[in-house]
Amino acid sequence: MTDAPGILHLLAFAAEPGGGNPAGVVLDAMALDGADMLRIAADLGYPETAYVTARDGERLRVRYFSPEAEVPFCGHATIATAVALVEASGPGEFVFETSAGDVRVSTRDEDGRIAAGFTSVEPTVRDFADPAPLLALLGLDADDLDPRMPLAEAFAGNWHPVVAVRTIERFDGFGYDSAALRVLMDERGWTGTVTVVHVDGEVADGAMIEARNLFPVGDITEDPATGSAAAALGAYLRDRVGITTPFHVTVHQGRHIGRPSVLEVDAPPVGGIQVSGTAVPLEG
Repeated sequence: MTDAPGILHLLAFAAEPGGGNPAGVVLDAMALDGADMLRIAADLGYPETAYVTARDGERLRVRYFSPEAEVPFCGHATIATAVALVEASGPGEFVFETSAGDVRVSTRDEDGRIAAGFTSVEPTVRDFADPAPLLALLGLDADDLDPRMPLAEAFAGNWHPVVAVRTIERFDGFGYDSAALRVLMDERGWTGTVTVVHVDGEVADGAMIEARNLFPVGDITEDPATGSAAAALGAYLRDRVGITTPFHVTVHQGRHIGRPSVLEVDAPPVGGIQVSGTAVPLEG
């Protein structure tokens, strides 16, 4: 199944060889139904696989599946799909029709390397109702949290709780029970990841942010690079932390699972958040 014609294998947001988040991409999935897509995604075992199910010029209908279920949106698979489109037919601007809404996608050539960016759907940030169960699962208490960055939930295609940890030692050292977290995520409707971050320095334009995105699906525990979470984080920084717009931050992710990744995040004064990066073929 995984070697069937039409399935592309890419790594998105890689910071170095061996880094990045793997994604499957099927550019012509018109003949596949939802059961087919789920079966292929489960067989691949990547965090997500993207399927182009219809195309009218630069407007494409795209569906995303984890190994266990369809998800409304996936950022790293969007970047991978955009790069695959450029490889197939050249650079351009696209609109991806997703279950979360329309997502604008741009591509460009950076010294022979294809880069892509997406602008998220209109984001939303809300208060985090009853964070105690999540903090208990992570073994964190109030003293572990960064007082500059209040607990909240943010949406830019998927809902992500955002937890900011004050020290690098606690950020690097916390653990969790995957099965228990999966149950809590399903109960709360967190279709993306649990986003845990640490900022060493000022929380401002130009900040370098370390992120761990918890994603208990199958054999996966942490996501190496999460575009939807990066977009949600940008909205959170704009709306709850109050960073002056426009601003740019860089998210480093994947270090804890040996797949270093870099995501560039740009937030305008209003509207969707842009997340940019690259994708390369997955070797082997």
